[in-house]
Amino acid sequence: MPKRSKRYQALVSKIKSDTAYPIAEAVALVKQTANTKFDSAVEAHIRLGIDTSKGDQQIRGTVSLPHGTGRTKRIAAFVSQEKEKEAQQAGADVVGGDELIQSIKGSAKIDFDIAIATPDMMPKLAVIAKTLGPIGLMPSPKNETITTNLAKTIGELKKGKVNYKNDTTGNIHQVIGRASFTDGQLKENFEKLLESVRKAKPATSKGDYIKNITLTSTMGPGIRVTPN
Repeated sequence: MPKRSKRYQALVSKIKSDTAYPIAEAVALVKQTANTKFDSAVEAHIRLGIDTSKGDQQIRGTVSLPHGTGRTKRIAAFVSQEKEKEAQQAGADVVGGDELIQSIKGSAKIDFDIAIATPDMMPKLAVIAKTLGPIGLMPSPKNETITTNLAKTIGELKKGKVNYKNDTTGNIHQVIGRASFTDGQLKENFEKLLESVRKAKPATSKGDYIKNITLTSTMGPGIRVTPN
């Protein structure tokens, strides 16, 4: 294991490693230990009691964080020519149809964080599915990125709606804000995420669904959180 810096060791000394803190205390600690020169992201890491080898136990959901994540994401809207103006007015950063698809097919260049599409564009997106799919950008009904209401969908995404899913080890990793957020803002965002994850519990999951929760900031130590 690599040797930790004096800075990191000093931060760790503020935390009891064998203690799970109530969310209010955990948020206060994560802000105290976020002493980078930039505005650190604050992340929630939730370990789930699911069997990731079973398709019916995959966790995927969307949640609107009350205070956003502190980062405005670039949205690409794949729409017909008739819908391009509507998408632009709604706030999409990249807008296009056939030409945009062919551009991505040729260059594999991605300069956006979220992709949405109208239903009529989905068959056309098949040619870049191998580009968008592996990085989680392929529009789908599960993450509510296939839409006929561009203004509503783009507006919600800009305001803080996020998609989450478990990784291959049964963990969910989600940014819930920035160190510059108030304690109350981080707490409300965390509680909204946790509520959504709980509602997503598969019927076939047995035993403890939420194994443990950790909050951390960029380059900061992990802080265990009580799940209730």
